[in-house]
Amino acid sequence: MLTQRCFRCVTAVRNTLVTRGCSTVQGDVRVRFAPSPTGFLHLGGLRTALYNYIFAKKYGGSFVLRLEDTDRSRLVPGAAESIEDMLEWAGVPPDESPRRGGPVGPYLQSQRLELYRQTADQLIESKHAYYCFCSSQRLDLLNKEALRSGQTPRYDNRCRHLRAEQVQEKLDQGAPHVIRFRLEEGVEPFQDLICGRSHHEVAQVEGDPVVMKADGFPTYHLANIVDDHYMRISHVLRGSEWLISTSKHLLMYRALDWQPPTFGHLPLLLNKNGSKLSKRQGDIFLQSFQRDGVLPEALLDITTSCGSGFNTIGIGRRIDELIAEFNPSKITTHSALLDLEKLPEFNRIHLQHHIEDEEQCATLIKGLQAQIQQVCGEEMQEEVLQEDYIRRVLHLRKGHISSLKELVGPAYSYLWVRPSLSSQQVAAITAETQHIAALVLKLIAERGEELTVDRLSKDLKTLVKQTKGVKHGEVMKLLRLALSGLQQGPSVAEMMVCLGPEEISHRFQKLLQFPETS
Repeated sequence: MLTQRCFRCVTAVRNTLVTRGCSTVQGDVRVRFAPSPTGFLHLGGLRTALYNYIFAKKYGGSFVLRLEDTDRSRLVPGAAESIEDMLEWAGVPPDESPRRGGPVGPYLQSQRLELYRQTADQLIESKHAYYCFCSSQRLDLLNKEALRSGQTPRYDNRCRHLRAEQVQEKLDQGAPHVIRFRLEEGVEPFQDLICGRSHHEVAQVEGDPVVMKADGFPTYHLANIVDDHYMRISHVLRGSEWLISTSKHLLMYRALDWQPPTFGHLPLLLNKNGSKLSKRQGDIFLQSFQRDGVLPEALLDITTSCGSGFNTIGIGRRIDELIAEFNPSKITTHSALLDLEKLPEFNRIHLQHHIEDEEQCATLIKGLQAQIQQVCGEEMQEEVLQEDYIRRVLHLRKGHISSLKELVGPAYSYLWVRPSLSSQQVAAITAETQHIAALVLKLIAERGEELTVDRLSKDLKTLVKQTKGVKHGEVMKLLRLALSGLQQGPSVAEMMVCLGPEEISHRFQKLLQFPETS
């Protein structure tokens, strides 16, 4: 029987994964990510897509994006395009998709309706499906009665018992109808790649499911097996919420005499307190992370670090390392607890990697230039947009910042906008403003481009001794004010190194113009 062949096939793959340490998966690997564009891509969806992408790349296969847009009443405008945009931004681009095309398209279910209709007709002809004419009012009454009696709502399979002439009469009358699949008892166990041996007698707990709705669109149960079959999907890696439905899907594969794919159901991704990720949490959508300056590598890293399926767990891993370390036999059934409070640390490390990579650093520079112009506007100096200046700032602040957005925040505004000082401000600190400014200018002229934090820290201690008895704290306060207009922030030496000799000289030349006070 087909399900016996299915069981042997899945078991063989499972044994291959376990005994060979996942070094080999036999046959052409084709996996898919099939979200519904009823919303935008969030972390839970990204994680499912990521595991499929890694699985495909680990075994030299293809990663397919298919959009299941058959629930027409819940479609969100722009969501379909955004899902593919976000996958590309995240660094897990599909090999085949609505945008990229491919050999087994179209990749939008709404463009495959004839294929579903043909399959539904095939099930009708083979007596594995039937027309159902029950009204929505009757179905609502069934549900209410079940709830009132403390039972789980289910369809009572009434229309499967209609005689052929009754069915034909209703069809001839144009009566509204759906198509339901006949659930049969005797579902054989299947071996899930992650959950192991699984078996659900769905016919005992569910009514016959709708596979074709009255509007001519298929339900998930029909569309996903039709598409997986014709798109030659070899492995279905999806969320564990679909585990119970798999037995139902295997019955449909058997009814159509199709070979099913290998199934693996991924554990849930939860908040760190064990609660479910909710689409009502606005900060779990990828667009929110992108807007906040989170690097895609950091998102991929944190969503895999909190889960399983890798030979080693760490921080700072990039996609090529995730693929190399991936081991499907190590995926557990335990839910993955996501602690987004750790995301800044992940982002800090990946931002450091970007800064140290010449090509990625060039991209960061362009992004930071745009942010500086947007935030600072006319207040900034044109010199701060020079690539060499921004590159120096990035290299000096790497490891200290978690995102580029920090560099355009108030704490670093001095890098892009020269402080506006008054003579009263500096006079309130010391009467030796011009003398201190002259000492700084002399120091910078002597050091030139050779500015380091350690060397400047020593030089500034020497400078304090040359200020005619001005206290160390007063000198540092004046220098900080002249450099940044701030009372706190990075050390004076760090600010000077970031600004560079030319900008330091400009700011202290301005202090020489302030009148001496007695």
